[in-house]
Amino acid sequence: MGRNHAETILKGAHPRLALAAVVDADPARLATFPATIAKYTDPAALFRSDTVDAVLIATPHPSHPELSIAALRAGLHVLVEKPIAIHKREAARMISVHRKRSSLVFAAMFNQRTSGYYQAIHQLIHSGQLGGLQRMQWTITNWFRTQAYYASSGWRATWRGEGGGVLLNQSPHQLDLLCWMFGLPQQVRAFCHFGKYHPIEVEDEVTAYLEFPNGATGVFITSTGEAPGSNRLEIVGDLGRVVFEGDRLQFTRNTIGTAEFSKTSSNGFAAPPTEEVQLVADGHGRQHAGILQNFTEAILDGTPLLAPAEEGIQSVELANAMLLSSWLNRTIELPMNGQMFEYHLRRRMNESSSKDKRRSGRTKRAPRR
Repeated sequence: MGRNHAETILKGAHPRLALAAVVDADPARLATFPATIAKYTDPAALFRSDTVDAVLIATPHPSHPELSIAALRAGLHVLVEKPIAIHKREAARMISVHRKRSSLVFAAMFNQRTSGYYQAIHQLIHSGQLGGLQRMQWTITNWFRTQAYYASSGWRATWRGEGGGVLLNQSPHQLDLLCWMFGLPQQVRAFCHFGKYHPIEVEDEVTAYLEFPNGATGVFITSTGEAPGSNRLEIVGDLGRVVFEGDRLQFTRNTIGTAEFSKTSSNGFAAPPTEEVQLVADGHGRQHAGILQNFTEAILDGTPLLAPAEEGIQSVELANAMLLSSWLNRTIELPMNGQMFEYHLRRRMNESSSKDKRRSGRTKRAPRR
C-alpha cells in the first residue's frame, strides 16, 4: 500500500501534496523511485531531517504505534494505515502522545468513510430517520484469500508479524464503519476460527454477537475462506429497514413506528404500512485518494478530518474484544481490559511460528507540501 500511495502522489493526484522522501528497509525498492526524491532505510533518520512536513505510514501493523509516536514527537503530521495498532493499549498510547501535540494532524487511512453509500447510511442513522436502532447484521465474507497470498510475505498471518488475521487485516474497514455508524457495543461474544481454511496461526473466520447500550443487537460475520463471498449490511430501526448490498441502497420506511403501532393497533396480525424511499448516494467516493486529499486539506486549511486517528481505537478495541471472547470462551464487556488482551496476545506472539516452520508461512512514504 505504501507504494500505491506514493505513486498516487507522484502522478499529481493531489496538487498541493508532493512526495519528498521515501523510507524502505530494502535499498532495491528505494532505487525504483526518482532521483529527486530523498531516500532513507531508517525512519528515524527521516524524522530527524528537515525533508518533510508529514509522513504516511504504510508498514506491517505492529510497527504503526512506534513509527507514529516517533513522527509525532518529531513534530510531523501523520497519516497511518489501518489498523492504527494491533491492541488497545498501544492505540491509547498513540492518542495520548498526539493530545500533547494537538496542533499536528493525526489521521487514519479509513478510506471507506469516503463512500457516498456509507455516508448516506451514517446520515440516516444519526438524523433519526431510522428511529431507535433495534438490530444490525453485517456479513462481509468477500475477502477470499489464497494460500499464495499468505505466503507472499514473512509477516503475514502470524501473531508475531501481524497481530491477527481477518479482523486486523481485511475487516478493520467494516469494524471502523460499524463503530462510526452505530457506536461501540457494550458486550461482545465472538467465535473466531484460527487457521480454519488456511494453514495459518491467526483467525480466518469470525462470527460475533454484539449488544449496544440502547439494547440493540448485532451480528458481524467475516471470513477469508468463503467464495463467492457476500457484503450485505442490514439495519433495522423503529422506523424502518436499510439494506446495502451490491451497490444498491434500499430504505423501507414504516409510516408509523413499530412501538407505537404495536400499542395502538387492534389487529393482532397487522404490521405497520411501509413505503420505499429513494436514497441518493454519491458512489464509492475517492477512497484512499480522498483520505489523502482530506489529510492535505486538514494541514493546509484546517478542514475537519474524515477519519481522525483517535477514532481508530474503537475498531481496534472491537477486534481485540472478539479475539479475547474466543480465547476466554466468554462474553467481553466494553470498554475492555486492554492489559488482559495484551497479555494473551503477547503469549501467542512469543509462541508464534516462523516462516521456516511452514505452519503459517508468515514468520513510506513521506509527503511534503
